[in-house]
Amino acid sequence: MRGRHLDAYSAYKRVASKDHINAFDREESSVGLVNAKGIGNPSWRRSLPHMLVATLSSFLFGYHLGVVNETLDSISMDLGFSGNPLAKGLVVSTCLGAAFFGSIFSGWILDGVGHRRAFQLCALPMIIGASMSATTKSLWGMLLGRIFVGTGMGIGPPVAAIYVSEISPAFVRGTFGSFTQIATCLGLMGSLFIGLPAKDIVGWWRVCFWVSTVPAAVLAVCMEFCAESPQWLFKRGRGTEAEAEFEKLLGAAHVKFAIAELSKSDRGDELEAVKFSELFYGRHFKMVFIGSTIFALQQLSGINAVFYFSSTVFKSFGVPSDLANICVGIANLSGSVVAMILMDKLGRKVLLLGSFSGMAVAMGLQVIGASSYASGSGALSLSVGGMLLFVLMFSLGAGPVPSLLLSEILPGRIRAKAMSVCMAVHWVINFFVGLLFLPLLEQIGPIVLYTIFATFCLLAVIFVKRNVVETKGKSLQEIEIALIPPQ
Repeated sequence: MRGRHLDAYSAYKRVASKDHINAFDREESSVGLVNAKGIGNPSWRRSLPHMLVATLSSFLFGYHLGVVNETLDSISMDLGFSGNPLAKGLVVSTCLGAAFFGSIFSGWILDGVGHRRAFQLCALPMIIGASMSATTKSLWGMLLGRIFVGTGMGIGPPVAAIYVSEISPAFVRGTFGSFTQIATCLGLMGSLFIGLPAKDIVGWWRVCFWVSTVPAAVLAVCMEFCAESPQWLFKRGRGTEAEAEFEKLLGAAHVKFAIAELSKSDRGDELEAVKFSELFYGRHFKMVFIGSTIFALQQLSGINAVFYFSSTVFKSFGVPSDLANICVGIANLSGSVVAMILMDKLGRKVLLLGSFSGMAVAMGLQVIGASSYASGSGALSLSVGGMLLFVLMFSLGAGPVPSLLLSEILPGRIRAKAMSVCMAVHWVINFFVGLLFLPLLEQIGPIVLYTIFATFCLLAVIFVKRNVVETKGKSLQEIEIALIPPQ
């Protein structure tokens, strides 16, 4: 088998990426894989509980993104900064800034202490920060709490994406990976519903922060009983422990094959420390570039501008903000559930292409709605309908796929650190889109701004078409061998 895979390596040098993947697919099918492949797929039920615990970090991520949406006005009144728009902005932006730094260090944390401890280090600042925010009597206490929470938010997404991809059987990895997006949607919707009484009940916003400590504590405790990533253990030279975890996740009959798969991609440098510079030159650069670009285009599509300011757009048409948030949440959740069903059937690339194409069309509807060609009920239908369609199409692919795809295409040796770099790109652009959306909306108007967003969606379609390969159904080791040439 090793010799056949070396033949696949030489094929990499002779053909383009897309043709190479096809050649690799044909070779794998012609070999007739033995061991686990010969006895069928492992049961997905074994890894399901571990995946569900991991997605609590995604739930917390979504919850803390939305917790100040309905409560910000009452927070500002209680803490004495109701007339200060800058202070209100800081309550939101400090969390995003801290998330950037959390994501930067997540790769080093993951490589250093493993996935289980990384999840606990994600939960701890969220518990501390939420408790500080719930008990504070001042703006500065609130900001400090949001910094702690943001740090945990930055650590969580890359750790969850990598952990879920590494513990999931290949045939359901896309489905399991989609659960992180669904959990984020549920967290967002949960924070919105819990925050509804904040306008009528004095101090209710404190309850909203206290509530978030419960799933964070559950995450920290339950991780003690979850499996460590076998790939991480194997990379650290702890093969016996990796076998034990594979048995827990896949069953005893699949352990030998799983270890053999890991050995295929072992190139003798797994125990060497990954230098930061390795991510930006040589054979790994292309994968890091693809991942960073996909995240950049995801944010430049304008999705978080829609999430952050949808209430403003709905209000301009006389639609209550509560109803607006519920509609956006339902659209997001519905698309995420459909994506989960289709991820391992249609594949990642098809969903990305369809998603970005649909987002471009949806932005086009909003451009028409904002133009002089539409007025009255027509403008309302096009703007509101276009926005909801945009969110729906985003959740079908551009939302759940990038994190999953990166955890699959990045080589195991650099996976954690490369993912942290790609997520940092995500947070930087997220921050600037949120910061500049309203000023640009006033300066250049909705028609030009929405056209820019639609253009980025179309650029994403072209980029995905040319650079992204399909990964459904392949093991992480098969993908790595196919994509990364030998030194």
